[in-house]
Amino acid sequence: MATNRATKSGFAAEAQRKINAKYSDELAQESLEWIRILTNEEFNCAGDMDNFFEVLKDGQVLCRLVNCIKPGIIKKINQSQMAFKCMENINAFLEAARELGVPAQETFQTVDLWERQNLNSVVICLQSLGRKAGQFGKPSIGPKEADKNERHFSEEKLRAGQTIIGLQMGSNKGANQSGINFGNTRHM
Repeated sequence: MATNRATKSGFAAEAQRKINAKYSDELAQESLEWIRILTNEEFNCAGDMDNFFEVLKDGQVLCRLVNCIKPGIIKKINQSQMAFKCMENINAFLEAARELGVPAQETFQTVDLWERQNLNSVVICLQSLGRKAGQFGKPSIGPKEADKNERHFSEEKLRAGQTIIGLQMGSNKGANQSGINFGNTRHM
């Protein structure tokens, strides 16, 4: 029974190593520096996982960040260090981030930060929020978000497109099923 437990913890440890391998110190540092500029707070901006976690784990800095982007979006920031109060702060940040336009696939789960399970997803969320901040007149980080490229086609163009057989539909290039011996025995 002990070997089974060891194997499971080995798999879990390997999975955690793979998740941690995706973490980028440079992006984390860029995110922390951006937060410091917006919030005008002093804290260590080193991008290593330990410092990143220590700065953000209670959710207070995150809540103050979104309140700097859109004042009053979070009404109450819990100052307590009790686990459920810190997780409430993180949840409030996540709801505010979605409200500010961060796509759901670029957010993280509360436990990703609180239990330090996936700090890379926290970095991704902050980078996404950093791109959205420009829409609110704040400094932004990361690559510029693409502009919408809406196209309008005339009815004539749309009808012409219906007569074309696209390559995605495939072609059998004249092949047929002659010579297929499905179910027959093989003669040697």
